[in-house]
Amino acid sequence: MEEETLKKYLEAGRIAAEALEFGRGLVRPGVKILDVAEQVEAHIVKLGGVPAFPMNISFNDTAAHYTPSPGDETVFDDQVVKLDVGAHVDGFVGGDTALTVDLSGKYSDLVNASRDALDAALKVVQVGTTLGEIGREIEAAIISHGFNPVRNLSGHGIGEWDLHTGYSIPNYDTKDDTPLEDGMTIAIEPFASTGVGLIHDKGVPFIHSIIGRKPVRNIVTRQVMKRLDDYNGLPFATRWLTKDMPLFKVNFALKELNQLDILKSYSPLVERAAGAFVSQAEHSVYVGDKVIVMTRF
Repeated sequence: MEEETLKKYLEAGRIAAEALEFGRGLVRPGVKILDVAEQVEAHIVKLGGVPAFPMNISFNDTAAHYTPSPGDETVFDDQVVKLDVGAHVDGFVGGDTALTVDLSGKYSDLVNASRDALDAALKVVQVGTTLGEIGREIEAAIISHGFNPVRNLSGHGIGEWDLHTGYSIPNYDTKDDTPLEDGMTIAIEPFASTGVGLIHDKGVPFIHSIIGRKPVRNIVTRQVMKRLDDYNGLPFATRWLTKDMPLFKVNFALKELNQLDILKSYSPLVERAAGAFVSQAEHSVYVGDKVIVMTRF
């Protein structure tokens, strides 16, 4: 990897790490999640980066992919809260990082399970380590705490204008013998669950990304399409579009873009077991002669 490119990845990682810690400090009972998301995203910009995706703030059995809706009145209370933050610099997504805050005071073991699993995975990361080996370390650490890894969620490669490159970093031992290669940038993100360790899509999506291009006739939809060029294929939030356009127009355009298979919308990812709780931890890593955890604060 060229030195200048690596610098941008590392800068994005630093920004994401600082923003995540900033967000952790804002999580208190009674605070609106919308305020936290917007403050953290603004903090990324203040630090010199750009959000690589909308901040995820997911509660309890929701593992990921919830971001506040426009005008969201939800407040923090006694939930198990996952904060997931991403940043890029000139398109290089070096920052994708997450942590869990237990506001209930009841699930410290669950929080430790995903964090310890991440630490165990990072210890074996080097050029030549296989994806299955990483998954084995994650699985063993989570099970040692008495919980289940979420098997149908995984880490992923990260790249230039690309939040999910072709590699999936499993959270259990898949026996995948694909090796890590010199110059790879990856995000490792264990999820630990008190449930069965499987998630499904559930709820209204407020995160979207462009997946194709087609002619669009409706003027409102064309206006939204033009705005989406700013994100260059990276995910965006419904609420981002309502800064300068009424919500009903945004919803109309998003619906049409979905129907035309131009847009993909991401529903919240929820544990299949009723009443379960999920924790998450995540770091972005550069794999080379020297392994660098880009989002270590």
